[in-house]
Amino acid sequence: MNATPELDLAAYLQRTGYAGNIAPTLPALQALHLAHATRIPFENLDILRGLPIALDLPGIQAKLVTGRRGGYCFEHNLLFAAVLRAFGFGVTQLAARVRYGTTALLPRTHMLLLVAAEGERWLADVGFGGEGLLLPVPFVVGAEVRHYAWSYRVIEQAGPTWVLQSSRDKAWHDLYAFTLEPQQIVDYEVVNHYLSTHPNSRFVQTLTVQLPGPHKRMVLRNRKLVEDRGAGVKLESRTLADDEELLRVLRESFGLDFAPGTRFGR
Repeated sequence: MNATPELDLAAYLQRTGYAGNIAPTLPALQALHLAHATRIPFENLDILRGLPIALDLPGIQAKLVTGRRGGYCFEHNLLFAAVLRAFGFGVTQLAARVRYGTTALLPRTHMLLLVAAEGERWLADVGFGGEGLLLPVPFVVGAEVRHYAWSYRVIEQAGPTWVLQSSRDKAWHDLYAFTLEPQQIVDYEVVNHYLSTHPNSRFVQTLTVQLPGPHKRMVLRNRKLVEDRGAGVKLESRTLADDEELLRVLRESFGLDFAPGTRFGR
């Protein structure tokens, strides 16, 4: 085990419910990924409250583990990278251009991980929210994998650039494009500042809380709550009535408990 003194691994494992062996095996990687992705929500609520987003490991742990909150990609994947390294995995931090929901060329605002396990490389990403991975994906071009009701693959484009895609309505859709250039914390800090403070950032403009699960993905944007049960099943959606219902849904559907009267700055 290669734990950093800053990482409280026992508290993290309790937070996620992981009870397997602490060893750099593929089953451990898969179980850790599923546990984290399904128990720690993707959310931007502190941004809307005007609070800073810390990217140091003690700050991330205080929020996501001790505080039982969620976060966005940098918080999730920096924490997950520290945990994987504690297990003994080789981890490379990468950056991606999000393509989901847009045809515009965007800057590299997303973080993901390339993990070495049992002689193979795997994409790990517990910080993409509702459309994201439940399990790691093999870094093998064209290999299609199914995560319960959702399917994924990696393709290669010129550059070289790799693209993570998901399948919906019998077609493949780009989630994000990335290269294999390793990223350092300083690379994420600049983007984190923009995403969490600039008035044009979607995280400043829109409340979002998302939590994927094996059988249902919950996505909340502003007051619209969507339940996605995968291919072939109609999306269920409704609009929350007021701020009190919002707080109730945050608590009951996402495990996020805020004091009565809390508002999110919009």
